[in-house]
Amino acid sequence: MTSKDTPLPDDGCHSAGTLREAAEKAGKGPALARLAEDYPKGPHDQPQSMCPAFGSLRVGLRMARTASILCGSACCVYGLTFTAHFYGARRTVGYVPFDSESLVTGRIFQDIEDAVVETADPDRYDCIVVTNLCVPTASGVPLDRLPEQVNGVRVIGIDVPGFGVPTHAEAKDILAAAMLKRARTEAESGPVARPDSIPDTTAEDARRVTLIGELFPADPVVVGGLLAPMGLTVAPPVPSRTWRDQYAALDCAVAAAVHPFYTASVREFRRAGRPVVGSGPVGVEGTAAWLEAVGQAAGVSPKRIQAARAQAVTTIRGALAANPIDGRVTVSGYEGSELLVARLLIEAGAEVPYCGTACPRTDWSEADRQWLTAHGCHVQYRAALEQDVEAMREVGPDLAVGTTPLVQKAKELGIPAIYFTNMVSARPLFGAAGAGSIAGIVAAQTRGRERFTRMVDFFGPIGTGAKAGYGPAMTKAEG
Repeated sequence: MTSKDTPLPDDGCHSAGTLREAAEKAGKGPALARLAEDYPKGPHDQPQSMCPAFGSLRVGLRMARTASILCGSACCVYGLTFTAHFYGARRTVGYVPFDSESLVTGRIFQDIEDAVVETADPDRYDCIVVTNLCVPTASGVPLDRLPEQVNGVRVIGIDVPGFGVPTHAEAKDILAAAMLKRARTEAESGPVARPDSIPDTTAEDARRVTLIGELFPADPVVVGGLLAPMGLTVAPPVPSRTWRDQYAALDCAVAAAVHPFYTASVREFRRAGRPVVGSGPVGVEGTAAWLEAVGQAAGVSPKRIQAARAQAVTTIRGALAANPIDGRVTVSGYEGSELLVARLLIEAGAEVPYCGTACPRTDWSEADRQWLTAHGCHVQYRAALEQDVEAMREVGPDLAVGTTPLVQKAKELGIPAIYFTNMVSARPLFGAAGAGSIAGIVAAQTRGRERFTRMVDFFGPIGTGAKAGYGPAMTKAEG
């Protein structure tokens, strides 16, 4: 716990160094060291992304029979719950407030424990997730001392400080891995309940592939069709939607890190003795290589692997041929699938000289990095907004795919641009469905360069500099 000789800063998330120092003094050193190992930063402080706790909160809110409780500054909790509801969570979020006295005396921990006991209704919940934000983490609030269960409801405490977790994408991994660890421990201790999504099956049908990463709902179905010729099926993905689904996810033949930043989750699969493969089934070459890697890891015969590859390649080639891209595109984002999207666009005919991702370089994206580099694409891990913007300025693309601020800057420059999350992540990515959808929308958008140029020429400098806004200053500027 914090004490009177380790005061906390008044400027919250704008003093990461001071918060980190306070957390280490308060006994959080080992936890911060684990975060630094799992989610290493780049050469700059950290890339631009929303508060990392949004990622873990999102995972909890999307999981049935799971209660989420936050402990942090009121402004942080307001922002997180607002964003969560904006994204359609429609779930209650618990909040444990604090003040200087409760932090210094340690009363805050008792308040959290009281909230957990009050929330632990086994008729409503399988699990309660308690999340420390920046100030409670810096104060050393020990969530690991919470009981493992109350009234039969599991209790999981995690620290997700903005000064220790670079992006909200990686915070998804923190909670997903914590849940996998608990589920794995339960499965190793004895029989567990069968997931509702997995009926009684034959031994071959039970050979499943677990996809790691938040996916568009149609993608697991598409991947299931790609795997069927090899006698494999798709397990419930991670992050999971129900507690029981995690047992099925762990009971797989192969885990596929299609989003490559789930470092801690991969560790749990390896501890469960499961092989892990990287990349994903995008485009012709990407799908063929991924099916080969999955088939070999699962011990599938070469003949069946070849059959699966042949079937997939034929349909994907047709989808790409129907949606050719003739133009230069830059890709950037913070969700972890940026490299896969860039691969798909290149196979559709686009020139992609730059791909930036806020996520770190890991083994699970190495095949994608090598492929992109061989096709003339510079891959920037831990990309900052400034790097993405500079690359866009230098390249002068026909279309920029990126984050909201990059899209705004692109449109100011008269460059067509689309928001990665709304326009790309909201569509299938894998197999022929992904080739048709992603390549189709990008092909359509690259044809809009001339229209944007006309708009910029027409409006000129209106809305910028002295001509921004309204009122007396605007009237004076207009002269």
